[in-house]
Amino acid sequence: MAGKSSIFDMIGPVMIGPSSSHTAGVVRIARAAIRVLGETPDHANIVFYNSFARTYEGHGSDRAIIGGLMDFKTDDDRIREALDLAKSIGLTYQFKSIGNSSVHHPNTIKLNLKKDDKSVEVVGESLGGGLINIAEVDGFVANFSAQFHTLIIKAQDISGAIAFISSVIAQEKTNIATMSVSRKGKNDLACHVIEMDSGIKPITIEYLKSLSWVKELIYIPDIDL
Repeated sequence: MAGKSSIFDMIGPVMIGPSSSHTAGVVRIARAAIRVLGETPDHANIVFYNSFARTYEGHGSDRAIIGGLMDFKTDDDRIREALDLAKSIGLTYQFKSIGNSSVHHPNTIKLNLKKDDKSVEVVGESLGGGLINIAEVDGFVANFSAQFHTLIIKAQDISGAIAFISSVIAQEKTNIATMSVSRKGKNDLACHVIEMDSGIKPITIEYLKSLSWVKELIYIPDIDL
């Protein structure tokens, strides 16, 4: 992906647990997912795929994912007790493992999160060194790293939408690091995922939300801020 390398990319984060892929990356996937939902969920269905499916208990990925869903950072000592702490806040969860899925990255997690009448599905991949890729959001291809400020815009698939959104962001004097658009079918909803080097003003977010052809907008600051 576009963007500058950092010391985080080279040596990885400070973390709890034996493996950056199985703990730090997992925590960051969960923290990105709750920002897509907008809050801590009441319930989570969690599917571990491939390598994760075989090792998630022994390597602490189960505690890491639940800790991340409570917004614990990668170096938070409470991750060790996350399964018990979840009970104290009313967060229920179910784990499932699928050990041989050729269509998924070796370290993949699918999260179905619910809070009251809100729900989201997020598929994340742990790439090593604490780096992640959020591969899908609600069935749309997403492919963002959560290392940048990120806009997710679900909108009608109209001509000129990409250029218009880009022009609005340009007024903020921020650089677009990556941008992708996916849709489920012709003339169906399109999902715009835009990673930016710096944040944008609340008034700009509200303006984009107010557009008649924009159906949903999610703004995710860099989750390590």
